[in-house]
Amino acid sequence: MAYTKQESYDQDVTDALASHYKSALSLLGEDPEREGLLKTPDRLAKAMQYLTQGYQMDAVEILNSAKFHEPISEMVIVKDIELYSLCEHHLLPFIGKAHVAYIPNGWITGLSKVARVVDVFSHRLQVQERLTVQILEAIKEALNPLGVAVVIEAKHLCMMMRGVAKQNSYTTTSSFDGEFENDRTRSEFMKLISANLH
Repeated sequence: MAYTKQESYDQDVTDALASHYKSALSLLGEDPEREGLLKTPDRLAKAMQYLTQGYQMDAVEILNSAKFHEPISEMVIVKDIELYSLCEHHLLPFIGKAHVAYIPNGWITGLSKVARVVDVFSHRLQVQERLTVQILEAIKEALNPLGVAVVIEAKHLCMMMRGVAKQNSYTTTSSFDGEFENDRTRSEFMKLISANLH
């Protein structure tokens, strides 16, 4: 086989997490020894390591790994980047999309690296407000662009499954720096991410 994708987990971390999850199942009134739950603590331990793998990643390093000199200064937008993260308050998912733009100042990065930066920070325990700013700051640090803009739209299961139980609400957050603090540039960006250009 020419290509295989393998997942790797820290066994000590997996075992420790699984032990706690098994206890949690008992505390919730379940029988962790019944057939359907026998492997659940181990599966959940691995799932949580996957969902928080961003703690072991460096967003600036990722951007610098595909950094190219280009004498251009036109807006670059990567929009509709799917994101999945865990709200740090209830450990419930929030799901949405990110729109990221920057104006190069002599340097560009691979387009996939922009999406990877979104993954780095979304694969941590998060709040949407901080996630938005962290993406912006990483691009700013790595590329020193003339401007950066990030907009995130997401649905939060902590608002849908519990609490106020609102099924149709979206949360939108934004962060702008440099040229995007200019009304005209920001308006152009907002218009482009709203347009259906496919």
